[in-house]
Amino acid sequence: MSQQNAFDFLIGNWNVHHRYLLRRLAGCTEWIEFAGTSSMRKILDGFANIDDDDIHLPSGRYAGVSLRTYDPKSESWSIYWLDSRYPGQIFPPVHGRFVDVIGTFDGEDTHEGRAIKVRFLWSRITPTSARWEQAFSAGEGSDWETNWIMDFTRN
Repeated sequence: MSQQNAFDFLIGNWNVHHRYLLRRLAGCTEWIEFAGTSSMRKILDGFANIDDDDIHLPSGRYAGVSLRTYDPKSESWSIYWLDSRYPGQIFPPVHGRFVDVIGTFDGEDTHEGRAIKVRFLWSRITPTSARWEQAFSAGEGSDWETNWIMDFTRN
């Protein structure tokens, strides 16, 4: 499979079970769980894709969009996030690719005013399921804390 088609597994409609760490980079071990949906499609002749997400946090619902763009020169993807809680803001992208059916995407961002590293992992990919995980590192990437897990099942 080419890198350009690496996200084809995600095309279509999904139910999503979210597991979310209540506080990040604070030694917290309390998780909350909630439901959501996601619908993904290709755009730009397959050089990008977009998903529309409906996320039902216990504190309230919000909408989100992942925009993924493919660079054929580097054979890698950039992933951007936008959501209705912060209209007009696009979060800094993560960049990466799939190797041996695991997608790893890294970037830099801020959390509570301090610089952090961000990592997304895609794994456990089957025709009817997939897992996405987000982790933060306050250091140089040696101290990853997974803070959000999304388990996708076809609906």
